[in-house]
Amino acid sequence: MRRPYNFNMAITQKIRRALRPYGKTAQAILRWRRLSFNDAPPIFGNSKPKSGSHLLLQILSGFTQIMPYRYVDADPIRTIRAKGGKRNADEILADLKSVPAGVIGWGYVDATPENAAFLSGSGRANFFIYRDPRDMLVSQVFFATDMHEEHGMHAYYNSLPDFGARLNVAITGIDRDGLRMVSVKQRYEGVFAWLEQKNVMCIRFEDLINNRDATLLAMLAEVEKTGYKIPTPREKALAVLVDAIQPKKSLTFRSGKTGGWTQHFTEEHKKLFKEVAGDLLVRLGYEKNNDW
Repeated sequence: MRRPYNFNMAITQKIRRALRPYGKTAQAILRWRRLSFNDAPPIFGNSKPKSGSHLLLQILSGFTQIMPYRYVDADPIRTIRAKGGKRNADEILADLKSVPAGVIGWGYVDATPENAAFLSGSGRANFFIYRDPRDMLVSQVFFATDMHEEHGMHAYYNSLPDFGARLNVAITGIDRDGLRMVSVKQRYEGVFAWLEQKNVMCIRFEDLINNRDATLLAMLAEVEKTGYKIPTPREKALAVLVDAIQPKKSLTFRSGKTGGWTQHFTEEHKKLFKEVAGDLLVRLGYEKNNDW
């Protein structure tokens, strides 16, 4: 008896998603009193999973209130297919190029030569957010275990006896019985690849939480490096962005804090992390040495 209801819900959601760009564009036309949205530079917000992407997304949505953009794309551009397996470079690049004018794009995109060359092109603004690997791991375990039943690690994590055992796997990675997840050190190879790119503003999640205003102002300055002048006065623009940040409105919200790893890492986890990741935290600037 529930199948027709679910089917109707799915159809309704598809219709809403199809109509969303038109509705958002109409709102932007009324807000900005214009039909063209080609003045402001193309913007792309990028992240590694569980590193603050939805916080960045809220800020990008705030951008549409202070600069003439139509809307933020509803769907992220991903490197991994929804049902598993990597997408090829041509597919990803085509998605990046297909973001409409006046629309802010976002996603989880690797710094391949093709992607980096396109996104770092003249007249574009790019933001990449990353996070303390320890907090990222804790967030990933909670998300895959409790919040996302379709996550590739959901069943396996729930087969383990406790959070500590799951965290061990998140640190070391796994490659057996059809399950493959890279180690924490391998995860952050992609972060360093973006840190090396020019014309990409790399942002620590922690700075958006603990040094919010200065980081937001730096993001606005990054947009203006393209030569575009933001029409909203800085003080008002900052207030709009601060108001846009509402972590509890994110479907994946859990704590929205930094340093939560200290409540979950035992001495054994610390030892394992150091064995697997080496000087990762030092290279990222989260620790001065490995005596943490």
